[in-house]
Amino acid sequence: MTDALTAPSRPRTAWRLARVVETRAETPHARTLVLDVPGWPGHRAGQHVDVRLTAEDGYQTQRSYSIASPPEEAQVWLTVERIEDGEVSSYLTGELRAGDLLELRGPVGGYFTWDAARDGGPLFLVGGGSGVVPLMCMLRHRAATRSRVPARMLYSSRTVEEIFYRGELQRMAGDTDLAIIQTLTREQPAGWMGHTGRIDRDLLASVAWGPHERPLVYICGATSLVEAMASLLQAQGHAPERLKTERFGPTGN
Repeated sequence: MTDALTAPSRPRTAWRLARVVETRAETPHARTLVLDVPGWPGHRAGQHVDVRLTAEDGYQTQRSYSIASPPEEAQVWLTVERIEDGEVSSYLTGELRAGDLLELRGPVGGYFTWDAARDGGPLFLVGGGSGVVPLMCMLRHRAATRSRVPARMLYSSRTVEEIFYRGELQRMAGDTDLAIIQTLTREQPAGWMGHTGRIDRDLLASVAWGPHERPLVYICGATSLVEAMASLLQAQGHAPERLKTERFGPTGN
């Protein structure tokens, strides 16, 4: 086991052993896993990894999770939301402890990525629920590089308790070149200053840059949200080649 952990770098398609350094609660149903991954080749903001679990009887199963840490961070962070009856997410959020080992493969994906120096902006991010994870990676990358690319993120959650990275987003909102717009679809606490209800045509139009400003748009969440947002933005005149989408399917449990 020790030899595998200290092995030199391997191809990105190879499985690597990662050691859990700590786990952090994000919401009542989601945790961020902080991992040491020897030989990690680095990643781009927006990529993901495959996680494989092996039972004592040899049974194996794997799932894909977006990387939450910026490329500038040495450790790899994965934010996992527990899915009801999900065999992998339940283990990762409920049973995993510091010192445990996981198998990772990646980073994976090159389409849904953003590089502050190469891609520029303006940057418009739209996320629903756990779909905020790769978008947060982009915002952390932007902060780590001290980029002044104008950015806006429109983020939909069911309740305030289910907002991922709530404290960090509040701190980021102090950046004059970054706007964080949030809406709650189910319950709003007293004094809530954000929007309410699902993201619709009017809300989207009120916060998105106009098509003439040619923003780079990244949309991530459930298939229904992603398809609706992409259709609305194209109907508003945004060029399809400036829109990038990533869907979370029902099997990511």
